[in-house]
Amino acid sequence: MAKPIEYNATVLERVDLTDKLAIFRVKPDRGWGGDPAGAGQIPDFEGGQYAVLGLNHPTDPEKGSVLRPYSIASPPEEKRFLEFYVRYVDLPESKNPLTHLLWDLKSGDRIYLGRKITGHFTLSRTIGEDDPRLRVFVAAGTGLAPFVSILASCVQRGLDPSRFAVLHGVSRAEDLGYREDLLSVFGNLPDRYAPTISRPGENPNWTGCIGRVESFFDHERLSELEARLGLEEGGLTPDRAVVFICGLYGTIHHTLLRLMRRGFVPNDRRIREGLGLLDQPPTLFFEQYDSAPVLDVRNKAELEILLAETPFIKNLRQQLAT
Repeated sequence: MAKPIEYNATVLERVDLTDKLAIFRVKPDRGWGGDPAGAGQIPDFEGGQYAVLGLNHPTDPEKGSVLRPYSIASPPEEKRFLEFYVRYVDLPESKNPLTHLLWDLKSGDRIYLGRKITGHFTLSRTIGEDDPRLRVFVAAGTGLAPFVSILASCVQRGLDPSRFAVLHGVSRAEDLGYREDLLSVFGNLPDRYAPTISRPGENPNWTGCIGRVESFFDHERLSELEARLGLEEGGLTPDRAVVFICGLYGTIHHTLLRLMRRGFVPNDRRIREGLGLLDQPPTLFFEQYDSAPVLDVRNKAELEILLAETPFIKNLRQQLAT
């Protein structure tokens, strides 16, 4: 049983987007983060990083406390609070799911906020802030959070949004959190924000893209995506773009397989080692919300199929062997 935790932050505001999708704005106490003189102000961090939230079970002491990491959706320039974009989990794997406890909170309630903001899913720790290539952000559901933080920070610093694109997939139109913000960011480049819904039958008036977000990378739709991104047919390659993915297994796995056939190299060291690509610079970065391996390189049969369908890897391995 996890020991009870001492709360050190307050839910400053809760915004319910739907009955199962909410934004929580959390303000730390004075002294949070180890600075006894601190006034509860948010320290410097980078868009794409995360923090831990935690709660004690209010009625069952046997269940103790539960802690979970969440990507930060607010930009580093916002010093009043940290913002988290959370979906209620209907069928959790855990017997003590944090979202079930979060959904009982209201503005003014107390919560635990981990004392560190950390993570490597940032521009500076992946490709570098000055990399000139197009940055394509692929998000499923609340996987949008780190990209919202990165883009909001860029806007506040006066950087050009034309270097970015966002593909966001949800089930229904009402699940498209931050839609108005993204429409504003890409006001002069409307094709660079591509929301898509996988259950169009539940939104008969929807006129946008349909299908899961990873379906943008299906062979028959790639040229359509390239046109949206301002690239010629066949132009979505690692010398022109880098891709960041955040979400569950299906989104990451499908996107990874499609883009590896275009020469993109995953950042995951185990995958690169299994494919003999350790010396190749990564051009496809992912942050995963579940634990299933997105590519099991120990499965030799699956690996041989991938190699047969991926000329880039096959040719590169032949070059390295000679």
